[in-house]
Amino acid sequence: MTEADNGVLHTLFHSEQGGHEQVVLCQDRASGLKAVIALHSTALGPALGGTRFYPYASEEEAVADALNLARGMSYKNALAGLDHGGGKAVIIGDPEQIKSEALLLAYGRFVASLGGRYVTACDVGTYVSDMDVVARECRWTTGRSPEHGGAGDSSVLTAFGVFQGMRASAQHLWGDPTLRDRKVGVAGVGKVGHHLVEHLLADGAEVVITDVREESVRRVLDKHPLVTAVADTDALIRTEGLDIYAPCALGGALNDESVAVLTAKVVCGAANNQLAHPGVEKDLADRAILYAPDYVVNAGGVIQVADELQGFDFERCKAKAANIFDTTLTIFARAKQDGIPPAAAADRIAEQRMADAR
Repeated sequence: MTEADNGVLHTLFHSEQGGHEQVVLCQDRASGLKAVIALHSTALGPALGGTRFYPYASEEEAVADALNLARGMSYKNALAGLDHGGGKAVIIGDPEQIKSEALLLAYGRFVASLGGRYVTACDVGTYVSDMDVVARECRWTTGRSPEHGGAGDSSVLTAFGVFQGMRASAQHLWGDPTLRDRKVGVAGVGKVGHHLVEHLLADGAEVVITDVREESVRRVLDKHPLVTAVADTDALIRTEGLDIYAPCALGGALNDESVAVLTAKVVCGAANNQLAHPGVEKDLADRAILYAPDYVVNAGGVIQVADELQGFDFERCKAKAANIFDTTLTIFARAKQDGIPPAAAADRIAEQRMADAR
């Protein structure tokens, strides 16, 4: 196989990870903008996904990331019951160094040039204030501030959706959708994680936390003295008597090493891309650990930004996010029926919805 066979075009046109409808390369020399917009599918409606602003090591790496993220959004939106396909954009560069109003406006013009085929929102490196700027050039922008007609921070409903996924996991495994008297370990108590802790405590769970940021841990402990903290994620996953592990920080939390020592019977968290590589989902199943697919349970945020397009209503959004409970149970049932891990079952259901729409 030649080097070209391993490249982006091979991924796009020939691999199982490809199949994207459109990839747009954007450049504005005056502002320094270099961006990639990837549309994986519009079978269910306009592609919806955030804008990542990141200092990629190469342009090829940026394109590959956009392709992977866009594909993931197709599956997430399909299982969230949204009338949206999957898309993602990446802006190449260090946002601390090159982000400017002119660059964001130029980016907005490129998104607008797609005529509504792609709807953008926040992601790593972009924030509500950035979307307010982008929206000045592009009406297909979500994740804006309430002052500019948007819904603002989506972490509240993201946490609520993860909590619904946990309730479904408890129902499936223990026959009761409550977390009362269950020990739950939350790795990462930042924007989403600290809201999740609130839901767990209100439901009567025992909560153990960790975070690389001491101030985040202190914020939770000061407010909730009954919560306990451990030094790091390595200690958390080894906690004796742990019922549920909730990765809510970086991706790749589930790998060969962590799965081998994990004491919890359920994994359900807000982090994206929790499976470090293909095959980890089978390792979890072999250890009888129930995995609630991350892109299913963390869909509360995308449900919120999608609702913004029709005039944001929090209670309407919360009702849609509550459906994550039923969706998660459906996935577990399909996994049992087909004799496959829940991650594979989730993919099959999403693929079927997209195929039916076509």
